[in-house]
Amino acid sequence: MPRSFRGILRYNNNMKNNELDERPFLGFGLGLRPDHYTDILEQKPDIDWFEVLSENYMVPGGKPLYYLDKIRENYPVVMHGVSMSIGGSDPLDWDYLKQLKELARRIEPEWVSDHFCWTGLNGINMHDLLPLPYTQEAIDHVVSRVQQVQEFLGRRILLENASSYVTYSQSIMTEWEFVNEVIERADCLLLFDINNIYVSGFNHDYDPKEYIDAVPAERVWQHHLAGHTNNGNHIIDTHDHPVIEPVWDLYAYAVKKLGPVSVMLERDDNIPPFDELYKEFDHMRKVFKAAREDVAA
Repeated sequence: MPRSFRGILRYNNNMKNNELDERPFLGFGLGLRPDHYTDILEQKPDIDWFEVLSENYMVPGGKPLYYLDKIRENYPVVMHGVSMSIGGSDPLDWDYLKQLKELARRIEPEWVSDHFCWTGLNGINMHDLLPLPYTQEAIDHVVSRVQQVQEFLGRRILLENASSYVTYSQSIMTEWEFVNEVIERADCLLLFDINNIYVSGFNHDYDPKEYIDAVPAERVWQHHLAGHTNNGNHIIDTHDHPVIEPVWDLYAYAVKKLGPVSVMLERDDNIPPFDELYKEFDHMRKVFKAAREDVAA
């Protein structure tokens, strides 16, 4: 069973030493989706942990929480949100953060994550993960907000690199330089999405391996893997297709460079039957094992 909430706080405090061998490894996870609630409860599949979309369970009751509580009895979970708007110019949404904290108290996740992005303006949620300008002013802004959120939640958070389709003329640095300075100054952690760096690398014409080479391994606590839609001259991060071979190759490269990192498979649309998705999940384990064997050879 997972460590207690208090245990996680102690564990995270120890990470201030940036010791790579202190980084937790949960193993291989899957995004928890309503389509598969029954399959998971009945089959109890060989999955190490599940990632839940925080906003789907920030409610006082109902079937989503019922199923989450039942699944939580047998599996560790992590929480992943899309509404913190950590880079937004609106004030932090403290009502949202209170609900997030209450859900964390209820299900005791291994960690809580969101995205490097902003999601709206003047109280209007665009329901999209909008990219940030890579400037010193934006770094100062995001660092301050991350520190406030972590103080309120009583834990470090993970922030995920989002896929992007536009850039800003004001940017003065690369995405990874921006990310690295934020996570260092804010003392937070990185959810490193392998598919997203492939998507953004294609869209903005950079080598995603350069991104992998640049991030501090001790700060990378989780990976995402997912599919996307290639429209020829640009890629959209849709999570509605299987992971493609170049992304698997990039994941293997990340394993070799960053070591064992908790990893999970995302699927948010065109969701296949559980047995079909499990085959892709099992392939993820095989790619990891092969990459680790290459390192050891």
